Amino acid sequence: MAGNTIVAWQNSYSVGIKLIDDQHRELINLTNKLFASCMSGQGRSRQTFLNTIHEAVDYIGYHFGTEEKIMERVNYPRFKEHRKEHKDFVQEVFSKVEEFNSGKTPALLSFVYFLRDWVLHHIAVSDRKMGEYLLAMQKSGELQKITLKVKMDKTTERLEIQ
Repeated sequence: MAGNTIVAWQNSYSVGIKLIDDQHRELINLTNKLFASCMSGQGRSRQTFLNTIHEAVDYIGYHFGTEEKIMERVNYPRFKEHRKEHKDFVQEVFSKVEEFNSGKTPALLSFVYFLRDWVLHHIAVSDRKMGEYLLAMQKSGELQKITLKVKMDKTTERLEIQ
């Protein structure tokens, strides 16, 4: 790893769905941004930490929303379990931010490691299963193309799964 990165994208992280892989790359970029902030000393700044976490939480919500819309659309059999993992993670992040806001400053670097480990584990296990399901549907002809509308920051993006 370079000095200001904690994780680099590897092809082994791919779930085989370009849209999801692109979003996973961005989650890794945000994790690295937070890590670089900690390593440069900026991580000690309360406002820098909160700004970066806010950006990460917004993007995580966008990403989870995308995955959940896809899973709903294709009647993914593990949808409820997968959505619960998302919900539990978001609650854990909010809990850590609340601790920070109440003066119980968590070790910022340990938070970055928590974020990295959770994202990589979730990609390797849960998202990989979802990707395999979607690819099997696509191979069998059950899934030709899905078009979703996902709202983010007052703009609507058209997302296509191919």
